[in-house]
Amino acid sequence: MNALVTAAAHAKAPHIDYAGLSPFIALTAGAILTLLIGLARGRWVRHATPLLAIVTLGAAIGLGIWQFGEATSLVSGALLADDLTWTLLFAFAGAGIGATLLAWRSHAAQEASPGEFFSLLLFSVLGMAILVAATNLVTLFLGFELLSIPLYVLCATELRRERSLESGLKYLIVGSVGSATLVYGLALIYGATGSTDYAGIDKAIASGAGVGGDVLLLSGVGLTLVGLAFKASVAPFHQWTPDVYEGAPTPVTAFMAVATKAAALGVLLRLFDSALIGSQHDWAPMLAALAAITIVVGNVGALGQTSLKRMLAYSGVAQAGYLLAGVIVGSQLGAKATVFYLVVYLAMNLAAFAVVVARERANPADGDDLAGFAGLGRTQPSLAWPLTIAMLALAGIPATAGFIGKVFLIDALVDGDYAWLAIVLVIGSMISLGYYLRVVATMWMREAPTATTTGVPVIAGGSQEADAAARPQPEVLLVAWLAAAATIVLGIVPQPLFDLAADAGRALTGIF
Repeated sequence: MNALVTAAAHAKAPHIDYAGLSPFIALTAGAILTLLIGLARGRWVRHATPLLAIVTLGAAIGLGIWQFGEATSLVSGALLADDLTWTLLFAFAGAGIGATLLAWRSHAAQEASPGEFFSLLLFSVLGMAILVAATNLVTLFLGFELLSIPLYVLCATELRRERSLESGLKYLIVGSVGSATLVYGLALIYGATGSTDYAGIDKAIASGAGVGGDVLLLSGVGLTLVGLAFKASVAPFHQWTPDVYEGAPTPVTAFMAVATKAAALGVLLRLFDSALIGSQHDWAPMLAALAAITIVVGNVGALGQTSLKRMLAYSGVAQAGYLLAGVIVGSQLGAKATVFYLVVYLAMNLAAFAVVVARERANPADGDDLAGFAGLGRTQPSLAWPLTIAMLALAGIPATAGFIGKVFLIDALVDGDYAWLAIVLVIGSMISLGYYLRVVATMWMREAPTATTTGVPVIAGGSQEADAAARPQPEVLLVAWLAAAATIVLGIVPQPLFDLAADAGRALTGIF
């Protein structure tokens, strides 16, 4: 008994860096508080919960800015709060704010209860932050699951719409397969290296004891890549993407399209360009082949789509192929290019999905059908211009941030001796003109469909009176125009984002 008392007296509690953990604490507290407020009764809850979600995400951004420049190891080395973590957190939180504004008055948020809807969104952002900050395989998997489980529910939140429920079920089944594959791969990596810490894995591979070429390690790397490829919509593991994107509530689709992809690519950067950099010559060719396949499959698949959400889903597959380029080269330039393009991709996609949200609310039956966008440049230029900018940027037209991002990625590929993949990237961008410019041409060069119903002209899916009544909600327009403006500004003045991406790239110590 005395021995136990003596041991307890000399035991030291682990040091907890509350400053480094503050963004994670803010997200956790905000999510719980949002859920609790959602239990209250009254119309004010509909506005209080999304507002609290935005405040929470803003607080996380502010605390991340406060900690920027620090590289702090947290929770006994399970997390690393460095510039890469904070840069990607800014992207996740920005996507979360955009999705919250788009969902503010959506049917999905009201049917699922606003408190539950927005708290799930916050928990998913928390999972993304943990995922990219993880420096331990166990923490990686915990972040992966915390990211995924709320999204399974969010996809099915339009309870009275069959396709939303189908979307949630499909995502749950495919996501579970991806999670199982990932955890099996992580277990094999642990078995080969004897460590779950990234530093220990890197040390075991670099030791020269034959671990780098071990079949067990390579099998683990392959399965881990497959698990993350499901989440990033990398071909041939992308089949779920068009159906889930089309069926899910559009604000949720917008969030998934940008934030989930950023999280998956962020953890690929952290894991492959740090812990597994010693076996790069083994996994890089495999990843390059996946990137090439993804670029071709995504761009070709998008050509025949008439649903804008399905087209953007296939476009996202192609964009995942572009983003893999920065991971493949395993250099600081590649990491910077990937982070730069991730932020740019967020702005481009949010602008496009905000316009889709506005059109769906004006015409719920087929608001994302391309034919419904005919003549939009004349009837609603306030929506046509953001969508035009988004399409041109995604296509990589000069004077947009998409062009700068693709040039950055091509530079990284050529510098890393992957010029052939840079050529595939250029060819993929040329193919993408076939569907991006088709959207632009539909809005500006085609007349709005008209019909005669009891003598009243029907324009773009409704009467003139109904069309006037279905004006875009101000928060939706705000997201569309802010995202479109960011796309143009970062295309003309990209240096601030270059500097931010450079700080994030330098955080990957494994590539020095």
